Amino acid sequence: MPPSARPFPRFIADAAQEGEPTGRFAERLTEEFRNACEPLAGDAGSTVDPQTIRWFPERGWGGRVYVPATAQAGEPSVPVDSPADSEPVLVEFYGWVSFVRADSEDEPSDFRASADFTDVTAEDSPDWQVDLSDDVIGPWRSEAGRGGDVTLVWGLPLVRGAVAATAELDGEVVDQTPIRDGRFTLIAVDAVTGFGDSDAFLTVRLWDRKLGQVASESLYDEGE
Repeated sequence: MPPSARPFPRFIADAAQEGEPTGRFAERLTEEFRNACEPLAGDAGSTVDPQTIRWFPERGWGGRVYVPATAQAGEPSVPVDSPADSEPVLVEFYGWVSFVRADSEDEPSDFRASADFTDVTAEDSPDWQVDLSDDVIGPWRSEAGRGGDVTLVWGLPLVRGAVAATAELDGEVVDQTPIRDGRFTLIAVDAVTGFGDSDAFLTVRLWDRKLGQVASESLYDEGE
């Protein structure tokens, strides 16, 4: 085949190797995520409730394993940036914990975590089909100044029948994963520049067992 005019990276992430965290490992991940959420408590108006943490399937990239998470605040609050007449809401914390996977003799090491919060949640958005979170975890650089952002995406289907998720960049599938326990995680290059007149942004699509599309959501908000 001839060279591609759009050499986007495809399927750059390792598939999940483990199930949902349990035992001491889950405790360590919880500790790391709580520590990442703690500095946000002032702006969020509440601390995170560790009992509500939901872990998403792990994915590996760049020598690290990423385990995304979401969790609710401990109590309703009015975030700092909200309008003065806002009612208290139960904000949602979201983020990830990453580490270097253990080999046959060592324990997982070099833990890192990132977190943020939002007061816009699926519970208050009945028109949503997918509850998505995302975070840039690294750069991708190509020739002539072209490039994009390696992006971790995790989500919850809000429609029935979804069994697989794909990340699509300008009409091309660049990552895919089964949906496990109603959750999925993708890693793909987003916000790609230099290949055409406009930038290319990821679209997440959900599929049923007959490969019919049941939901679609772009990471790019055209209103921004």
